[in-house]
Amino acid sequence: MIPSNPEPERLAVAFARVLRAAGMPVPLSSVTAFTEAISMVGIGSQTGVYWAGRATLVSRFEDLQIYDRAFRAFWLADPSQMSLGKQVVVPVTLVTDDSEHTEGLSKNDNERPGITLTVRYSNMEVLREKDFSKCTDEELTELAQAMRELDMSAALRRTRRMSPASSQGSRFDVRATVRHALRTEGEPVIRRWLQCRTRPRRLVLLCDVSGSMEPYSRALLRFMHLAMSRKSQVEAFTLGTRLTRISRELATHDPDAALAKAAKAVPDWGGGTRLGEQLALFNSHWGSRGLARGSVVVILSDGWDRGSTETLEAEMARLARNAYRVIWVNPLKATAGYEPLVRGMAAALPYIDQFLDGHCFASLEALAKAITVESTTKGSFGSTRSAAATRHNPEKYHAA
Repeated sequence: MIPSNPEPERLAVAFARVLRAAGMPVPLSSVTAFTEAISMVGIGSQTGVYWAGRATLVSRFEDLQIYDRAFRAFWLADPSQMSLGKQVVVPVTLVTDDSEHTEGLSKNDNERPGITLTVRYSNMEVLREKDFSKCTDEELTELAQAMRELDMSAALRRTRRMSPASSQGSRFDVRATVRHALRTEGEPVIRRWLQCRTRPRRLVLLCDVSGSMEPYSRALLRFMHLAMSRKSQVEAFTLGTRLTRISRELATHDPDAALAKAAKAVPDWGGGTRLGEQLALFNSHWGSRGLARGSVVVILSDGWDRGSTETLEAEMARLARNAYRVIWVNPLKATAGYEPLVRGMAAALPYIDQFLDGHCFASLEALAKAITVESTTKGSFGSTRSAAATRHNPEKYHAA
């Protein structure tokens, strides 16, 4: 018995368990795709649900008969289709762990023969848009588990070294063409080409750990640890009254141990903020040595600064000249009516390529995409910032 008004993900999980019990392999990715498919076609459409499952769950021709019989037994409750060769599909009772559906089952329903499936309710859709500052410890733990599914593949950069191209490349390879022509009595029958090699861009993460950022620092550090574990060229720093490099601490595979080591290594956690002075220290000791050159630099801060505005503006301009792209993540940007009029944020804004919010899981998904996707307006080694960007007026800012 399927409860009234069921949620698609609960039915998808239950149906997948029935298929697995019948001997049909159903990976988790297929269940996710099936859930999205039936959400679009609607559970009330028998034909739509059938073809949605057949397109997403069936990967082998020999599984079609199993799928058809399991579909009739599960969705249509057809007793004649309960036998699947040596496998047996029995009636399925879907029970959820929330009181709304559990209390709807009568005593006779519980005594029916068959399988009773208890499907746990997942509130991930709600948590995706929930502000980190309002999440409980259990919800933050669940979000940390969900972060593992983020795509953190590195953006690529073209190098000056060349490699053989499988098809027509950007440069004619004279040497390889002549060498191959020796096999055809000196006639260059096949032309060889070269193409530019690519390599991952370095990612530099600068996280503000001042008191105003404390509700978001824990989740943002989880994101930084994920980037460290997924990408090879990643450097992590914290900004406050001091600049602290925590790349070695976040390199630990265990996220809880990594955050504990990072907390011990940062002496100014929850203190004040002097962004200009710390960016000057970063540019002098790290950026000028090549750490920021050609890199994607991400600054995670709300822009509140107690230091000199002139220093922050000068150091942001210096950083923008070295970096390939500068992304500023501000959790306050999601606030209704927000405008970057705080003096620190207003001074830094003209030198930013992308201004994102980082208050929830959905915003971290957008950040991961911004880090991964290569900018289409850049040249091979250029910058997206135009001359007009340096004359940006914060009062005319419109949230993107």
